[in-house]
Amino acid sequence: MFKLRRQKPALLGIDISSAAVKLLELSRDGSTYRVESIGVAPLPQGAVVDKTLANVELIGQAIQSAVKRSGTKLKHAALAVPTSVVIAKTIQMPASLTDEELELQVNLEADRYVPYPLDEVRIDFEVLGPNEKNREWADVLLVASRRENVEDRVAAVEFAGLKADVVDVESYAIENAFELLPDVAGDHDSDVEPAIAIADVGATTMTLSVIHGGRCIFNKEQGFGGRGLTELIQQKFGLTYAEAGHAKKLGTLPANYITEVLEPFKQSMAQQINVAMQFFHSSSANRGIDKLILAGGCASIRGMGTCAESMLGIPTTIANPFANMSVAQKVKPETMTAEAPAMMVACGLALRSFD
Repeated sequence: MFKLRRQKPALLGIDISSAAVKLLELSRDGSTYRVESIGVAPLPQGAVVDKTLANVELIGQAIQSAVKRSGTKLKHAALAVPTSVVIAKTIQMPASLTDEELELQVNLEADRYVPYPLDEVRIDFEVLGPNEKNREWADVLLVASRRENVEDRVAAVEFAGLKADVVDVESYAIENAFELLPDVAGDHDSDVEPAIAIADVGATTMTLSVIHGGRCIFNKEQGFGGRGLTELIQQKFGLTYAEAGHAKKLGTLPANYITEVLEPFKQSMAQQINVAMQFFHSSSANRGIDKLILAGGCASIRGMGTCAESMLGIPTTIANPFANMSVAQKVKPETMTAEAPAMMVACGLALRSFD
């Protein structure tokens, strides 16, 4: 089962993406959070293919490496499955049902909404609250995913010697971390809640989430990411893929790299974000985007925020969920700063410690 409820042990937030494992441990003192440990370990090409864990052992080894680099002592983890492999549906149930009755009824109703045999999926639910139109009914979020999407990720965590206490959904994790971002509140003199888009651009996938009223109201994934930039470098300068990635990281590419490769890539990224936003506009005709936040590894590309704001005409900032956090002495500030835009999912998962 997914676990969307309160958990006792402190949890490591572990984000398994197509290119890396990202790990985060947080503590809390009152309303202030503190980064206790952070670790990132790269994944070899082919370890994750089309959201599927193709090599659980390799991913488990990467988690072990991230744990070692972070220095954390925690053994319990929260992880997430990609939003694109999840079926989520809000259904209505009588508000008078007990917890046991509700669980039984949800499992009976699930067959209507899940297009797979129920023995092939993992299911969980969360009561959202009373239905707005009829207070005698409750809105219940039903979440389901094929068993292998959940169990392979749990197996990778267990390979690393950890226990998976929570399996969440990436879009919910981003929603959870959203509250930590600076300058996301609306105009205090206005009753209108802003709609804020978060474009999380990783190695192979761009995910656009729109947050309104503190909840994710739109999510779309597109096949675009930083791996494309590495491939452009590879083709342009006659390098192997590994050499291209290494040169990109070290900044040792020829002078024409910026004008002939990087700038066109930045424009392509802004165009991809615009395409995703158009899908949102078409599904929500009466609501526009008030602000854009860039997250993921590609958000760290120098000048990307300025490029996106110029092309899209929307105020744009770079995600930093650590902006108002204190930092443990063992955490290197340069590591935290460099990784901050790519840590939204891991941060949202680490926050599950405090449910």
